[in-house]
Amino acid sequence: MPDDPAITEAELYDLRHRDAEREDVEFYVDRAREADGPVLELACGTGRVHLPLLRAGVDADGVDLSAERLDRLRGKARAEDLDPAVREADMTALEADRAYDLAICPYNSLQFARTLPDLRATLSNVHDALGPGGRFVFDVFVPDFDVICETYGEWEETTVERAGETYTVRSRTTVTDPVEQLFRVERELLTPEGDVVLADASELAMLPKRLVEAVVDASPFAAGSVAGGFDGDAIAEDAATQVWTLERAGDG
Repeated sequence: MPDDPAITEAELYDLRHRDAEREDVEFYVDRAREADGPVLELACGTGRVHLPLLRAGVDADGVDLSAERLDRLRGKARAEDLDPAVREADMTALEADRAYDLAICPYNSLQFARTLPDLRATLSNVHDALGPGGRFVFDVFVPDFDVICETYGEWEETTVERAGETYTVRSRTTVTDPVEQLFRVERELLTPEGDVVLADASELAMLPKRLVEAVVDASPFAAGSVAGGFDGDAIAEDAATQVWTLERAGDG
């Protein structure tokens, strides 16, 4: 095994997404620039979206459950002379100390609210963290049953490069509760010699459109709409992503 320090889960996340092309970063930065006040990012992680917000001069705060990921975000921010205001917090029990004009939750992270009470609590907490007329924007994937049938339960492999060494990343997604539509993502990191040096797993909930719609309708938000991607087009049967915008009522 190489002599470099062990790869952490937070570093692995960055390595896996280093070359990823996803339209959400530009989308969320644009939404933040349009905001009339501060912005709150849920599940800000290692800063994939949060650092571009800070680079754009956005007054942004961030919360995440992982202290390790937040430490990595802070380290990257220091290297760019940025000063992030991020803290460890659970979005299902969120308490805000100021009113935000915009809250965002990128890249399927709302799916970590695995139960209906957790999902309802998250929407209620975000609503309370927004000022009058504030918006909550998030994206979740559209469950694709062709993909589920063809790939779930099977290990898939990719590679990442680190310090001149090629590591293998094995991942497997399995449905753990078909009735509740919960699924588990397992991931292992293997050295060039084939030794497993990092393993983690997480459980998430599938959030089909009509379930999200029902929870939104029962939430304190005054209005909600969904697009079929980051370009704003109407959602259609071939959409891979749901992009939701919820609005808190304005003054009066």
